[in-house]
Amino acid sequence: MDSLAEAVVAGASPERLEQEQLPTHYTAAHTRVEDADMFGDAQDRDVRKSLHVGAVPMPDLAPDEVLVAVMAGSINFNTVWSATFQPVSTFDFLKRYARQGGHATRHDLPYHVLGSDAAGVVVRVGEGVRRWAVGDHVVASCTHVDDQEPATHADGMLGAEQRIWGYETNFGGLAHYTVVRASQLLPKAPHLTWEEAASMPLCAGTSYRMLIGERGARMKQGDIVLIWGATGGLGAYAVQLVRNSGGIPVGVVSSDAKAELLRRLGCEVVIN
Repeated sequence: MDSLAEAVVAGASPERLEQEQLPTHYTAAHTRVEDADMFGDAQDRDVRKSLHVGAVPMPDLAPDEVLVAVMAGSINFNTVWSATFQPVSTFDFLKRYARQGGHATRHDLPYHVLGSDAAGVVVRVGEGVRRWAVGDHVVASCTHVDDQEPATHADGMLGAEQRIWGYETNFGGLAHYTVVRASQLLPKAPHLTWEEAASMPLCAGTSYRMLIGERGARMKQGDIVLIWGATGGLGAYAVQLVRNSGGIPVGVVSSDAKAELLRRLGCEVVIN
């Protein structure tokens, strides 16, 4: 580890973190553009061939961005899509984003750092960041939006420039450091471990939006909710949200083992 990362792990003060020099490179899980066609038409796409773990250059921060030293990250299905280059190569997303110009051009690189969930410690903030400071313990939402786009203020998911960080952007969370917009950050709940905190935002946030949020189903007490794929990332959170909201989850799974897991989550009505 570099000296800044060592200071983070040791629980150093914000003042000490600011004094430590940023490394010029950092370790990250990434794909490479020259591998985008490596699987051809093959159905079996072994991500051990396409994923690389090694040093990548440290990017500059935009005024509205924050650099986070990652204490824990997690894998989502979009990580699998990126690593298998299916249904499309994520390098196409990066090229499209870079056409905006300005700081967006940094994302069009011959490598793509993956990861759309992370928890960690803020180590640097852009000059336009007001609500976050070095030393803050945070989790990152995957929703990467343009906060100057009017539609975003009604619903962040409806903005034309809404993207998934670490999938449609570069510098994702499966790395020693990650770059996120300040608008993506939430305080880490003190009672959660780093690993617990890093596993929640994408799947838990999506399930909450679909079931409870203003743009979702607006589930109420007593509702019966059919949950397809009920032991997956979204489904497992959905089961718990329904139960804790006074609803009745009906879970759909594809094996006896998953049915047993689902019952342990508290889902009494299971369709195998």
